[in-house]
Amino acid sequence: MCKENIQFIRGVTWFTKMAASSESVGSSPSSEGWSKWQIGLAVGVPAVVVGGYLLYKRRKNKKSDKEQSSNGAKKKSSTGEDKSVKDKLESQNDLEKELSPLEKAQADKNKGNKFFKGGRYDQAINCYTDAIKVCPPEEKQDLATFYHNRAAAYEKLMNLKMVVEDCSEALKNNSKYTKCLMRRANAAEQLGDLTQALEDVTALCILEGFQNPKSLMTADRVLKQLGQSKAKETYANRKPTMPSKHFIRTYLKAFTQDPVINEARTLDQSSEQNGETDIPDTDSPYYEALRQMNAEKFEEIIPNCTKEIDNDQSCKCVEARLLRATFYFLGGETEESLADFKLLTEDYVSKKIRVNALIKKGSILIQQGKQTDGLDCFAKAVRLDPDNADIYHHRGHHNIQLDRVDDAIRDLEFAVSKCSTFAASHVQKSFAEHRKSAEMIANSGAKIPLPQTVIDSYKNNVTMFPDNGDARALYAQALTDAGKFDEADREFEKAIKLEPDNATAMVHRGLLQLQWKQDVEEAIKIINQAIDVDNKCEYAYEVLGTLEVQRSNMQKAMDLFQKAIHLSRTESEMAHLYSLLDAAHAQLKVAKNLGITLPGPMGMGMP
Repeated sequence: MCKENIQFIRGVTWFTKMAASSESVGSSPSSEGWSKWQIGLAVGVPAVVVGGYLLYKRRKNKKSDKEQSSNGAKKKSSTGEDKSVKDKLESQNDLEKELSPLEKAQADKNKGNKFFKGGRYDQAINCYTDAIKVCPPEEKQDLATFYHNRAAAYEKLMNLKMVVEDCSEALKNNSKYTKCLMRRANAAEQLGDLTQALEDVTALCILEGFQNPKSLMTADRVLKQLGQSKAKETYANRKPTMPSKHFIRTYLKAFTQDPVINEARTLDQSSEQNGETDIPDTDSPYYEALRQMNAEKFEEIIPNCTKEIDNDQSCKCVEARLLRATFYFLGGETEESLADFKLLTEDYVSKKIRVNALIKKGSILIQQGKQTDGLDCFAKAVRLDPDNADIYHHRGHHNIQLDRVDDAIRDLEFAVSKCSTFAASHVQKSFAEHRKSAEMIANSGAKIPLPQTVIDSYKNNVTMFPDNGDARALYAQALTDAGKFDEADREFEKAIKLEPDNATAMVHRGLLQLQWKQDVEEAIKIINQAIDVDNKCEYAYEVLGTLEVQRSNMQKAMDLFQKAIHLSRTESEMAHLYSLLDAAHAQLKVAKNLGITLPGPMGMGMP
C-alpha cells in the first residue's frame, strides 16, 4: 500500500492548527513593550509594560520688568529683542536641562511617533536615533521599543536590511517582543533569509501558544518555501537507490497489460510447470533480467538490459529499454528513465509498448509538478488504446494526488469496467470514494460518521480478493475512521499476515494504538518493528519522527526525518520531509533561546 493512499487520514502539523484569532500585528510603531503570553501550562513570564506620561514641574516665571505704554505697546530691550520670547526660550532650555536621560529619550520617541504618523519617516528615524543615543543601557524595555519603532520607519522606506538589524537590536533587549519578531520574520522572508524567518515565526507561534492563525499561516508558507528550496538541491545531488522489495512488487502488480511484466510472468509460470521454457533464446541478457525480476534481484536488472540494448543483433532491444526505463524510474534515476521513455513513444514502436511508456512517462511528469504534460501523456495513451485498464487506473491514482477526486472516481470506474478482476483498481476506487466522503464531512464541520456505503465498498473488495493485502489494510483504515477499532486491528493483523513485509500496514496499525488506546509506547514499538521488517520504509521514519516531536525529543525526531529524506523518491516528498525537519529544528533552537521547555502536546501534531 503506497503512502499516498492514506495521506489525508493523518492528522495536521503544528503550523496548521487554527484557533480563535488573536489581535493582528499593526504596522505602526509601538509605544509599549510586550504583553503577557502563555505557552502550554503558563510557560513564559509576564513583562512590565514600560511607558506612561512624564510629569514636569513648572518653573515660576521671574517677575517681568515689562511695562505697558499708554498705547499698549511692549517695551523692547536695548538689543530690540522681545523680552517675553527670550524668557520663554530660556524657560524651555532650563526645563530640558532638568529631564533625566530616559525622559529625554521618551520625548525624542514621542517626536518620532508624530513624524511617523505624518509620513515623515526620515525625520522619525532621526528622532528614534536620538532616543537610542540618550537612553540608559539598563532601560532594556525602552531601548527595545526605540529600536523597533526605528525598524518600522525603515520598513516604510523599504530598507529591509536595516529593519532586520534594528529588530535584532530590539530583541537583544527583549527576546519576547512579539511585534518585533513578526516584523523581522517578514523582512527576512523578503530578503530570502528563510531560516531566520522560520526561527522568528516559530518563536512567535510559541509565545502565542499556537493560537494566532496569521502567525501559523506565515510559518506554513515559510516552511514550504524552505523545504522546496532544500529539496531541489538535495534531490538533484542525491544518490539513486532502489526502494524496498514490497514497494517494487506492489508497483509491478498495478499493471495488467505491461508487455514486459506479462512476459516475465509467463516465463516464471512456464519454468514452474516444466522446469524449462519453450521461449527461444532465453539465455540473452534480456531474459536474464526477466528471471532476476521474478527472483526479486532487482539491482541486476538495469545492467542486463543495457547489455541487451547494446547488442546490435538483439530482437528484444525495445522490450529491454522499457524494462530498463521502468527500473530507472523505480530507482529514482528520473532523467535516464525519461530519455528511454522518449524513444519508446516514437511511431515505429508497437502500440502496447508505446501505451505503457506513455503511462509511466506521464506519472514521472506529474510527480515533477508538470501536470499538464503528464496528463497529456495519458490522453495520448487513451487515443492509442481506449480499452487499456492500466491507463485509467494510473491516471485515477494521480487524480487523487491532484485533489481531483471526482475525476479519479470516474477513471477508476473505467478501469474496473475494462478489467473486472483488476484488484488494484477496485481498491483505489473505494479509497477515492472514502476520501470524497471524508472531505465532505470535514467541510460540513459536523460530526457525521463515515457512510456505511464506504465501509461496505472496502468489505466487498476483501470478499472478492481475500488474499490481497492492500484490500485488507485499507478496509482496516476505513474501520479505524469509523471508530470500529477492534475490527480494524483484526483486519490489520490479517493484512500483515498476508504480506509480512508490508511496513506501511504495520505503521498504520501502530497509529491505531494511539487513536484507540492513546498508547504511545505501543505505537512506537510497532512502528519500530515496521522498520525492522523494511528499513527502506520512508513513511515509518516520518511517523516515528513526528511522534518523537510530540514527546519533545527533537534531536531524535530530526535524525528520523533525515533518514526519511534520504529514502524519499520524489522532490515533493522530500520537500514535505524537509518542512518537518526544519520545523523541529526551529522549535528546538527557539526553545533554547527563550529558555523554555516545550510541552509535547504544544509541539507539532501528526503529519
